[in-house]
Amino acid sequence: MPSASFMASRSYVRRSRRKGANRIPTPSRTTSAEPCEPSCPIQPNQNIPATFQAFPHLSSVSSTSTGGGGAVPAHNSPYDLRRKSPSHHDGSGPSTSAATAGSPTSPATPTIPAQGYSSAMLPARKRPRRTCSATYETCTNTAAHYLQYELPDEVLLTIFNYLLEQDLCRVSQVCKRFQVIANDTELWKRLYQSVYEYDLPLFNPAPCRFEFVSPEESDLANPWKESFRQLYRGIHVRQGYQDITFKGRNLVYFNTVQGALDYADERSGSNSSTGSLSGSCSNHSNEGSVQGALIFLHAGTYRGEFLVIDSDIALIGAASGNVAESVILERESESTVMFVEGAKNAYAGHLTLKFSPDVTSTVPHHKHYCLEVGENCSPTIDHCIIRSTSVVGAAVCVSGVGANPVIRHCDISDCENVGLYVTDYAQGTYEDNEISRNALAGIWVKNYANPIMRRNHIHHGRDVGIFTFDNGLGYFEANDIHNNRIAGFEVKAGANPTVVHCEIHHGQTGGIYVHENGLGQFIDNKIHSNNFAGVWITSNSNPTIRRNEIYNGHQGGVYIFGEGRGLIEHNNIYGNALAGIQIRTNSDPIVRHNKIHHGQHGGIYVHEKGQGLIEENEVYANTLAGVWITTGSTPVLRRNRIHSGKQVGVYFYDNGHGKLEDNDIFNHLYSGVQIRTGSNPVIRGNKIWGGQNGGVLVYNGGLGLLEQNEIFDNAMAGVWIKTDSNPTLKRNKIFDGRDGGICIFNGGKGVLEENDIFRNAQAGVLISTQSHPVLKRNRIFDGLAAGVEITNNATATLEFNQIFNNRFGGLCLASGVQPIVRGNKIFNNQDAVEKAVANGQCLYKISSYTSFPMHDFYRCQTCNTTDRNAICVNCIKTCHAGHDVEFIRHDRFFCDCGAGTLTNQCQLQGEPTQDTDTLYDSAAPMESHTLMVN
Repeated sequence: MPSASFMASRSYVRRSRRKGANRIPTPSRTTSAEPCEPSCPIQPNQNIPATFQAFPHLSSVSSTSTGGGGAVPAHNSPYDLRRKSPSHHDGSGPSTSAATAGSPTSPATPTIPAQGYSSAMLPARKRPRRTCSATYETCTNTAAHYLQYELPDEVLLTIFNYLLEQDLCRVSQVCKRFQVIANDTELWKRLYQSVYEYDLPLFNPAPCRFEFVSPEESDLANPWKESFRQLYRGIHVRQGYQDITFKGRNLVYFNTVQGALDYADERSGSNSSTGSLSGSCSNHSNEGSVQGALIFLHAGTYRGEFLVIDSDIALIGAASGNVAESVILERESESTVMFVEGAKNAYAGHLTLKFSPDVTSTVPHHKHYCLEVGENCSPTIDHCIIRSTSVVGAAVCVSGVGANPVIRHCDISDCENVGLYVTDYAQGTYEDNEISRNALAGIWVKNYANPIMRRNHIHHGRDVGIFTFDNGLGYFEANDIHNNRIAGFEVKAGANPTVVHCEIHHGQTGGIYVHENGLGQFIDNKIHSNNFAGVWITSNSNPTIRRNEIYNGHQGGVYIFGEGRGLIEHNNIYGNALAGIQIRTNSDPIVRHNKIHHGQHGGIYVHEKGQGLIEENEVYANTLAGVWITTGSTPVLRRNRIHSGKQVGVYFYDNGHGKLEDNDIFNHLYSGVQIRTGSNPVIRGNKIWGGQNGGVLVYNGGLGLLEQNEIFDNAMAGVWIKTDSNPTLKRNKIFDGRDGGICIFNGGKGVLEENDIFRNAQAGVLISTQSHPVLKRNRIFDGLAAGVEITNNATATLEFNQIFNNRFGGLCLASGVQPIVRGNKIFNNQDAVEKAVANGQCLYKISSYTSFPMHDFYRCQTCNTTDRNAICVNCIKTCHAGHDVEFIRHDRFFCDCGAGTLTNQCQLQGEPTQDTDTLYDSAAPMESHTLMVN
């Protein structure tokens, strides 16, 4: 019974068959004398491995190896397996049955011996055994026949297990059966791992490119063998192996890395190759001369070697498990590894590089690094672990014109200074690296350096994530930058990076910090969950912030201050704890095409002389004001959509100025626009509608020019002017309000000129409580109540206005009111109040409790009514006839008798309605008392 190891091997062969691997053929059934076809010629004296000598009944041909450049000791053999017929035996010369040399797949044309076997049609193992005849030719044919037909596969596989790679390749050329068995994947896996130690086959498909591939995912019939072939040219650094020689193997071993490098330089000078697998194992016998030297560093720690690479040498770790963790290069002074001019296609991979200077040493090391790449070289650094305890130099430094490395899949972490430093016009490509927990910045880019950095993970640094300064450049794409102690990305002093598709988040301060004339393009990034603002721009910096998602910041979204500038466009800014965009202290950005919404504070906050062009943004659903403008600020807002806020749409206060032009401002819980305390904006060409507390509210000394706006469909007055405010309204259209058109009270002033005020539910213009506006050349018409009402000791100047087609009347004046009236045209009003009085109707019938017709109203002492109750003249005459009544004044009211709020039922009105006291003025507007947070 075959051994368990053999059964495992055969099981692997069966798996390989399913993948299209070579199959072990059954012997030919045409004739017992027909030998296996050789897949490659074997010369008469070609070597057959010494392992065959363990089996005295097998032949073992000897010769000098011709493959790979190393001489293999010859073994004397009593048999020549190439001889198939006694008629051709002369002791020398190739067999005439051999196929063409160097063509393993070409068919062979064997010579058929004259004599045959009687059991030609039987399988090899069922044929009767022959005894060897006394002649040399008979013995030779019998041995060849036994090897090729009758020797069991498991015995051959056991024999081949003792062969090394070159002998295994040679024996695979004997015949097809040997070739199939010699290509057993488990056989090559064992051999491969004894040399290279890797858990998976490593392939070298191109210069500076090495890839581990799982055998199950490989399309090759025997990936272990193919990997062996590709790597066989390598030089090995493996302690204890330098003085050991192997028969059937042409590999060079050294104890030190420097020894291997010196040997590679010597070999390069002599244009010789290290080694290659002979025969069918190698289709590229000159491969070593095409590529640079390949040096394998086996597991261990290599200390103190001074490695300066100035040629196209590949250094790669060789160990099982995590290769880089097992192969360590370490120095305490100077740089651990330096690549200098000449290393155009050098490679270092799967290594740990350490720079550990003695802190007590007096030897300066401020210009030394763990890994240094100098001018005019472009090495590839791949899958390396890089550590430095130097407090005065970066772990990796790439410097100088022509420095253009590829650094990928490396771990640059836990360093006591900067992780990666690119400077002085250097470039390079840096991809898929882990850069974390460094004492200073994860990456520095300086002095016109222009690297390309993609898909790096930069996090938990004790300083900035990426710092570009002093005119540093760079293209940064798809990096994940988070949990750094200061900003995720900092730009300073003329630096101009391009940052796209990155995620910058959970910074312990801000996300992006651009200052001191910094520039940069930040495009299509996700910037979120930072403790401070997502983006800071200050001190004359002028970056472009475009198409980013800026959200869930613990403070603001974009913060522009200290004369900052910038183009902020097409961003989605939402869910931030403070303002989505804050502009202050003489900053002057361009903010356009952004969506600023669902902020826990306001949308855009401009204060302390902030400026800026803010256009074509959509600002909505913010908890406080959509836009705040205050303290001497003068921004320009054009063509924005500001809507659905939980307070005011646009709020000017404390000397806030600026221009509000051609915006749509609608559906706010408070007013669409509020102006107060010395603010004096220009509000022109806007559409302001749907405010639950009115369209525009000007109060507490507010000013402003409102010109050519459309103010409509607001729940309360279209425009409120109160408490000593003095705005100017020109050529506005104020219509379809669910309350009055313009309400002026509590000492309000203002100039109303050339406005169209129409179709409002209450008075077109209501002037009350000691107010004194000026109305000139307005048209006030089609109102559902009076055109102009003046009450409560107010007055006004009315000049050249047209007041017509209003329901209750044109100009209604309360008792004691004496306005200045000149040149007005009051015509075609419906005078519904006078008609109702003349017809004996209760005025409540025409007003309900939603409007307040102006007429005489009375009190009834008998019914004990108060000053808050009013009774119309017809109810006094009918419902309260004979009662003790008192005339109060001519003013705005609805009839409480008709409303059913008195003890006596009204005889002129139907069923009583639910209502309470008469309201003499429209409901007072809600003023914004927003908390200011700088």
